[in-house]
Amino acid sequence: MFSLLSLGLRSAGAVGRLPFLVFERLGIDIEYMVLAMLIMLAILIMVCIVMIAKYNQLATKYKKFMKGSNGKSLEDRILTRFREIDSNKSQIADAVSRIKILEDARDTSFKKIAVKRYDAFAEMGGKLSYSLCLLNDDNDGFIMTSMHNRDGCYTYVKEVIKGNTFVILSDEEKEVLDEAISMREALNTR
Repeated sequence: MFSLLSLGLRSAGAVGRLPFLVFERLGIDIEYMVLAMLIMLAILIMVCIVMIAKYNQLATKYKKFMKGSNGKSLEDRILTRFREIDSNKSQIADAVSRIKILEDARDTSFKKIAVKRYDAFAEMGGKLSYSLCLLNDDNDGFIMTSMHNRDGCYTYVKEVIKGNTFVILSDEEKEVLDEAISMREALNTR
């Protein structure tokens, strides 16, 4: 019986020692293996701590979101937000239509402006006469000239189409027309 018992202990010791024998045959020290397992265990503990912290953050946000809410009040909140979105869409559509109106007006408005004051008559001083040129982007518009003398004031308007007129221009009118045409081109090259 004693021999059976010692045989059982010997076989139990051999079985318990079997993993160590495998490592010894592979040339791996048990101490390095235990150290590697401890490092892996430390990494797993850190990962668990990070996961618990993230879970707590999420739980806090969820509690804040659901605070004082049941399914019905949450549904009311969501529907309110959708109504606000729909309201914003209509306001945006209104703004877009107003912008379109402004863009259309911008295309036909006078953007090129030039003016020149001068003495139209030798006997008059003070540069009371002037020529004013107003053009849009297509160089369409007019030149308004006002000449002052002792007897009165004479005002003329000459139409400009694509930068040209069909009537003869004075030197001053030619200057303001050229200045107005070149004005917008100078702004566009900046």
